[in-house]
This record gives sequence, C-alpha cells and structure tokens, in this order.
Amino acid sequence: MTQNTDQDYIHQIRSGNVNAYSALVTKYKNMVFTLALRMVGNREDAEEVSQDTFVKAYKSLGSFKGTSKFSTWLYRIVYNTSLDYIKKNKRVVLSEHIDEINESDIGSMQNALTYIEAKEKKETIEKALLQLPEEERVLLTLFYFEELSLKEISEIVKISYDNVKIKLHRSRKKLFHILKNVVEPIYLNHGSRK
Repeated sequence: MTQNTDQDYIHQIRSGNVNAYSALVTKYKNMVFTLALRMVGNREDAEEVSQDTFVKAYKSLGSFKGTSKFSTWLYRIVYNTSLDYIKKNKRVVLSEHIDEINESDIGSMQNALTYIEAKEKKETIEKALLQLPEEERVLLTLFYFEELSLKEISEIVKISYDNVKIKLHRSRKKLFHILKNVVEPIYLNHGSRK
C-alpha cells in the first residue's frame, strides 16, 4: 500500500473529496501550532491562529500552484495569520538591542546550559524566544526547530536569501545574549557549590 503525498491529497480535495483535507490537517497541525505559539506567545491564541490558518489554507487551496512544497506554502499562511493576529491584538514584545556579542560569551553560555535539566532548557529557550520580536522568533523557529533551509525560510517570510542569513545571525546573537543573562547566574551558583 502506497502512502499518499501532499499533492495526492490536494488533487483529491480539488476533485471534491473534502475529507482528504483532514489528512493534511493531521500531518501539519503540530508544525502550524508550534510556529503560531512561537509567534503569538500563548497556547490559546496559538490554537485560534492554527484554526484560522487551516481555514484560510482550505479556502486558498485553489491558488496553490505546487511551485514550492505544500509545507512551505502552509508556513507562509501561518506566518501571515500570526502577524495579523499580533497586529489586531496590538501585542508588543519587548526586545533588547544588542550591538556586539563576544564569541567567548556565547561559549560560556553554552557551557552553562549543560547544567540545566532538559525541561528547564526548553522552558528557558522558549521564554528567551518570547523576548525577541516576532520576525526574529520566526526565523529561529523555522531554522532550528522546524529545520527548514534558508531558501525555504526566504520563501516563507518573503525576504532575500542573503537577508535571511544576516537576520538569522543577528537573531541568534540576541538569543544568546538573553540566554546568557538567564543561564550565567545558574552556572555561577552551581560552580560555587562545588
């Protein structure tokens, strides 16, 4: 038995089998929710954005040309839906302006992370991500958590490949700085107990 591809499901939907859409929803619901959560910051809002995304995707399925992967096209919809939701609700995420981060600071921060339990690491990273503007959160999420290529990210956020590289580098530095301020005190306290 062969497994249907996204294109197979899309063809079935366009041919009148609306139930085939549930297979795409099931396949991509975690991906959509994760990105929405990283952008809007809380589960309830992310669930609303996710639902809106799938409704919009269904209504726009006729415009899907297949020139990019379905997942890239869907990411673009959740990205825009999240931005619209943030603007509509006038959410402001505070961000620290960082000009220079010393590479040795990044190294010490990474060493300090080894002292935090896995669950605490995840929570710490998620809280640090929320301190970044939504565009930076999205870039880091798409690259590190969703493991998309720079080319795919460029298609989703509609900025050039080179600009994605630059913004990703800056976003990574900002995240490291935020994490350093959280993690370094833990590392220092842990080291003083020896």
